Amino acid sequence: MSTLARPMRVRRGRLAPATVALLLVLLLLCVANGVVDQGFLTFSQLRNTLLIVAPLALFAGGQTLCMLTGGIDLSVAMTATATAYVVGSRAAAGDAVVTCLALGFLTALVIGGVNGVGIGVFHVNPLIMTLGMNGILVGVLTVGSQTFLGGATLMPDVVKTLGGGTIVGPVPWNLLVLLVLGVALVLLLRRTGLGRLIYATGDNRVAARLAGVRVWRVELAVYVGCALLSGVAGLLIGGRSGAVDLQLANSYLLPSVAAAVIGGTSILGGVGGMGGTFLGALILTVLDTLLVRLSVAESLRQMLFGAILLALAWVYVKISRTRGVPG
Repeated sequence: MSTLARPMRVRRGRLAPATVALLLVLLLLCVANGVVDQGFLTFSQLRNTLLIVAPLALFAGGQTLCMLTGGIDLSVAMTATATAYVVGSRAAAGDAVVTCLALGFLTALVIGGVNGVGIGVFHVNPLIMTLGMNGILVGVLTVGSQTFLGGATLMPDVVKTLGGGTIVGPVPWNLLVLLVLGVALVLLLRRTGLGRLIYATGDNRVAARLAGVRVWRVELAVYVGCALLSGVAGLLIGGRSGAVDLQLANSYLLPSVAAAVIGGTSILGGVGGMGGTFLGALILTVLDTLLVRLSVAESLRQMLFGAILLALAWVYVKISRTRGVPG
């Protein structure tokens, strides 16, 4: 596996230059927020920032898994909505919390499994497969909200606590969820055989297949993992707001991709890591806070995120051509 397929890491006791650059950008954005509004530096605002960054980081973590194999998942927002909607509707119907959560995660598992089989076994382009799945989920949930999923939605108390509750001071429970899953994802990519296979698949799919890697299994695992992370993010969002609707997570789709790219994950596969992705999610959250304080409209904020994504994608393409990486 080439050096391009290695995650960003700490070497010789020093942070990688890319990580230092991300930290500097984050610091500058925090200073800018503090200048615009001194209330940004309070415990209350810190808590609000952490409440927002946790689900975004989980979405971006799922996108990182997919992008490391050279793919992408455009169905993450609707997967999150479907998971939260199923949990909320079953909780309102009086089902036990364990049953509600099991049905919700089963929904995410099925969605991820279908995406993984379509991409890994039938070789459907990830962009087309997940975009199609997104459309299917929109239709199913629209019809379901009026029929089999109709009625009130009620998030279980444990979900409300994890999504919007506080452990102590400005530290919310969803940060604990992010830390647990984040550590698991970092260890997955750095310390396990599956992690090495994910990088190898994204670095050179043909070589990985010739070396005996069952690429379809790697892709199936990646898209299932992405769907489950999206399901957790959907529950955190629903728990924080206390309500579930069909627009629950739509605003997270573009930022989830942008956070992964900002964090150093190449859209061409084989390059990146979870640490950079989580930093990218935090940077985007602080940037969005600054734009809100400057009264920038939602449409313009989405345009800015898209421009950042396009610019970084162009940079990665130029770098790959310079280094001779197959694109």
